[in-house]
Amino acid sequence: MIPDVRSTSRMVRAPLSKLVPGRILFATLLTIGALLCNTTRSQEKNPLAGDPKEAKLGEFQFRANCAFCHGLGAKGGGRGPDLTRAQKRHGNADADLYRTINEGVPGTAMPQNGATQQGVGMTPAEIWQVITYIRSVEVKNADAIAGNPMHGKELFYGSAACSTCHMIAGKGGRLGPDLTSAGSARSVAYLKESVREPNKRLAEGISEAMKEFSQEYETVSVVTQDGAAFQGVVLNEDSFTVQMMDVREQIHSFDKAQLKSYEKTRTSLMPAYDTNRLSEKDLDDLLAFLLKVSTEEGGAQ
Repeated sequence: MIPDVRSTSRMVRAPLSKLVPGRILFATLLTIGALLCNTTRSQEKNPLAGDPKEAKLGEFQFRANCAFCHGLGAKGGGRGPDLTRAQKRHGNADADLYRTINEGVPGTAMPQNGATQQGVGMTPAEIWQVITYIRSVEVKNADAIAGNPMHGKELFYGSAACSTCHMIAGKGGRLGPDLTSAGSARSVAYLKESVREPNKRLAEGISEAMKEFSQEYETVSVVTQDGAAFQGVVLNEDSFTVQMMDVREQIHSFDKAQLKSYEKTRTSLMPAYDTNRLSEKDLDDLLAFLLKVSTEEGGAQ
């Protein structure tokens, strides 16, 4: 028989030898529940918040466990988003960051803590140190931009011809990176530079954000033995074969030994959008559209 709640406090203090089996079970469940409750509460607020020494220790942990994807300084890397942004896709509270770091995000490149060979896994205290570091490098309201997202959408799918190569929410081309979450995963400064000087980003090793297997969009030119020429981006490559997507989005696989010529460059197929091609106002409108899309798609990273 399970006792009523009024006897709970006396029951928990009683020696286990004096409890009947039903009461032992009830007491055990209460104890486990209390422990879980305390654990949850301990993850609601960062106990190390604002401590510069802990932030410095967190930077070391970040470099070992997080910088491979999120970049040095947490400003975003090939696969991971810019964490200096105040808005995060999976929640902005300390508890949200703890959960994201510790449990990972299924369906994305964000692994569970300690689940990969990158880093050795972190203790709860070390996770809080990382969060303290992230808070120390956050830039509040850095990405406010006075653009017209509706006009930016018209540019993206119209005269700027971005959708020829880039996709948003399943609509557009596949030759370049998917930009659905770009507005939240990258800083405004990063995006502006990528539009104005696409070769610079490619030379540094730009990869599509959050892909399980990173793609760097290296430009490849191929000429077959019968003289057929193809140009596009590398999809997969090993010592003997290469798979590429050409500018018409057709996929080809080649045996390198059978090619007449094969050349890879880190010069982007994307044209440089200087102010003659895209004014500063139009660029602001385009970026405002990307920011709006990333928020609506759950991409406020």
